[in-house]
This record gives sequence, structure tokens and C-alpha cells, in this order.
Amino acid sequence: MIIWINGAFGSGKTTTAFELHRRLENSFVYDPENVGYFIRKNAPQNFSKGDFQDILLWREMNYKILKLISSEYDGIIIVPMTLVNPDYYGEIIDKLIGDGVEVKHFILYADRATILKRLKSRSPFGLRSESFAVNSIDRCIYSFDNHIKDVKIITDDKKIGEVVDEIAQKSDIKLTADNRSGIKKIFDRVGTFINHIR
Repeated sequence: MIIWINGAFGSGKTTTAFELHRRLENSFVYDPENVGYFIRKNAPQNFSKGDFQDILLWREMNYKILKLISSEYDGIIIVPMTLVNPDYYGEIIDKLIGDGVEVKHFILYADRATILKRLKSRSPFGLRSESFAVNSIDRCIYSFDNHIKDVKIITDDKKIGEVVDEIAQKSDIKLTADNRSGIKKIFDRVGTFINHIR
């Protein structure tokens, strides 16, 4: 099974993915962004400008890698990735489903003010350093309202643990008990954030 965690940039996808992973013994977090960074690092500069999702190779590689992993791995693959272009959604998620891969797709949904607040809190340099994410908020919300309408989890007033529990319930999977202290949870989440600074 693939659990795809979608949402605007700053909606908490990566944090949610790793919290879910910590409570699923047989799970793996796959990050499609790494394919984009690989392409950028190994191609001429003019080839890799802009959003790497617009590069056909990025979409093809992620589809093929996820298909391969799902055929060889008997655990749950967790994919935190913003995907708002319905054509790109079709080229990856719909194609995987068409191949018989079980994909549970969730949208971490929040209003603009909530997303801005989260982006501001995660950057010591203010929203200027999050300009791509800020400029993408309206595009993401519009797509989730009009094009990509899978299961929405409204996160404005939810804690990460509540979001993880809801994903598990809607995916019909059983989580292990979370016996970490509050301080350990904070350290784990800060570690996840630091490890995913680009």
C-alpha cells in the first residue's frame, strides 16, 4: 500500500509522514523530491530550471520507482509530496492505481492564514525565505477545491498526532502505541525538520 500525503507547502506533510512512519513497524518514507534534486545535479542548468515537477522525466521516474518498490516491498510506502497539477496526478497516482497498486491519497487541508502561520514559524528568516511556498498557497488551495478532491483532512485545529490517527483510521491500518514523552516528540519533529531543510 502507498499512503500519499498531499497538501500545500507548509501543510505538515513531511512531519506527518515521519510521525506515521514511527508508528508503523513495516513502513518506508519515499520522498519524490530526491528525484528532482538528482535531475538538477546531473543535468545542464537550462534543463533543470523552475519546478522539477514540470520535467517529464521526474514524473516518469517517480512512477517507475514507486511501482518497483510496491512490487518488491510488503510494507507501507509513505509519500509526502505536494501534487496539484491534475495531469501530473494522473501520470503518477492514477497510473499506479491502474497498475493495481493500492494508493490511499490524503490532502492535508488548511486555510491560507493557517499555512502562512506555519511557514512563518518554521523559518528563522521569515516568509521571504519561503517565497516559493508562499506563492504556491493559492494555487494549491484552488487545485484541492476544484481538481484533486480525494480525502481531505482539515488540519487547521488538529495536532500532528490527531492527523496521523485520522490517516490510519481512514487507511484501515493499526498503529503502534506512541509512548514517547512530550519532549521526545518535539526532538523527533525538530530532527525531521532539520533533516529536510533544502
